[in-house]
Amino acid sequence: MYGDIEEIINYTFHDKELIKEALTHKSYAGEKRRVKHNERLEFLGDSVLGLAAADYIYRCRPGVEEGVLSKVKSSVVSRKNLFLWAYGLGLGKFLNLGAGEEATGGRARESILSNAMEALIGAVYLDGGYAEAKRIVDGLITAHENDRTGEDWKSRLQEYAQKTYKTVPHYEVTQTVGPEHDKIFTVAVSAGKKELAQGKGKNKKLAEQDAAKNALDNLRV
Repeated sequence: MYGDIEEIINYTFHDKELIKEALTHKSYAGEKRRVKHNERLEFLGDSVLGLAAADYIYRCRPGVEEGVLSKVKSSVVSRKNLFLWAYGLGLGKFLNLGAGEEATGGRARESILSNAMEALIGAVYLDGGYAEAKRIVDGLITAHENDRTGEDWKSRLQEYAQKTYKTVPHYEVTQTVGPEHDKIFTVAVSAGKKELAQGKGKNKKLAEQDAAKNALDNLRV
């Protein structure tokens, strides 16, 4: 049942109940009997994330003073950043939500996704230990740092779409042209069934950023 998300994070749970708990919102537990929700794992994951992030930042920035390290860590462990991680993993589609949250766009809600991200880290820690949890956190931080170009455009569009359409943008490659070493990607960005814009770039990430910028221009945001 959870094989897809295990493949995405490159970790297979020994105890499947842990991943089930990590992805279960309290609204779902409230509708079912004897079902655990993820708030306890969220509490644990918050601390594991904090240590792993501090370790990563400390080692990658030798000689940087404490005040700067603290600011970088605050950004990494922020709700907004956790939401972006969860969104990038497609975590929303794996969540167990109550009917009310499902009907009101809970799968795209920042608080629910960021909390589930922490809970998932906590679940990995309990199931596989700190080293496995840190490996996943390190990978997420690295991927985030490697995606700086145009990041603000995607963030702004995500915030706008969540408030306006109660969903997050969906990006899809619609065309690839050119030789293997010099391809140009075209990406369409949509909110629900509505296409907002298209963008082009030399890789999918750059094309997504261009599409997000064009969408904001079209929406006059």
